[in-house]
Amino acid sequence: MIIRKRPGLLALFFIWRGSVIQRIYRQVLVVMALSGLVVLAHRADPGLVPTFNSAPFALLGIALSVFLGFSNNACYDRWWEARKQWGAMIAVSRDLSRQTLILETRGPEAVAARRSLLRLAIAFAYALVGYLREGAGAEGIARHLPDELKAGLAASRFRPEFVIRQMGAVLARLRAENRISDIEFKLLDASLLRMVDAFTACERILTTPVPFGYTLLLHRTAYIFCFLLPFGFADILGWATPLAAGLVAYTFFGLDAIGDELEEPFGTLPNDLPIFAMTRTIEVTLLEGLGETDLPPALQPVDYVLQ
Repeated sequence: MIIRKRPGLLALFFIWRGSVIQRIYRQVLVVMALSGLVVLAHRADPGLVPTFNSAPFALLGIALSVFLGFSNNACYDRWWEARKQWGAMIAVSRDLSRQTLILETRGPEAVAARRSLLRLAIAFAYALVGYLREGAGAEGIARHLPDELKAGLAASRFRPEFVIRQMGAVLARLRAENRISDIEFKLLDASLLRMVDAFTACERILTTPVPFGYTLLLHRTAYIFCFLLPFGFADILGWATPLAAGLVAYTFFGLDAIGDELEEPFGTLPNDLPIFAMTRTIEVTLLEGLGETDLPPALQPVDYVLQ
């Protein structure tokens, strides 16, 4: 996620980091070069390179703009839903830290169970990061998961589910030993259910992309429109056609690229969610709840990007 102050008017045109221009400048340059060739060829031989009425391009541009708007709204809904689920993860972690305070007065075994529960909750968050962003979170899991569970975790296909089962086992043992009442068990189990709900919602977003046919149609239409645009304006704009076509291409390709980033909110692109930083927030919150003072630092943006 890009973390920076809103730029001033002059800086607005020179910002590179976080701008989609990094992903689309080649396509924009191709459209501008094609536009220059069309204008040159049309002036050299109008019969060989004709131009068309620009009115249909205006209508197609309006339709494509509306289509891009709907597409980006759908992709933003996925991004926002993912952000809400991670917000719920932070909230339920804080609730769990508070709810388990009842164990502090129930003897050494209950205190140890509370410590185990909260450390497993941290491991769950890191396991979820690793599930959503392959290869991430291993170090956090290693810090908080007991050694006797690491072999089981490595063999598990759904690692967050494995960790949450261990949390459930701790609660079941506390209930069997009568260290918590039925009501207290249900209250704590409800927190685990909220964690599972967040995991399942994130899994749904990860495994259900925007339908490919929808995305393919949008990509094709945007490219066809931008490549044909010079033929509609070479007569009217002359040598200004490459600039106009470049601006249109920047807008359409840029919206398309932003939609691609928002569609997969758990990736590592600049506009994706900082799920690793949110997991660090959960870790610090729960360790503080355990009374620890040697806390890991909050993650900071690197080149304005927070991961």
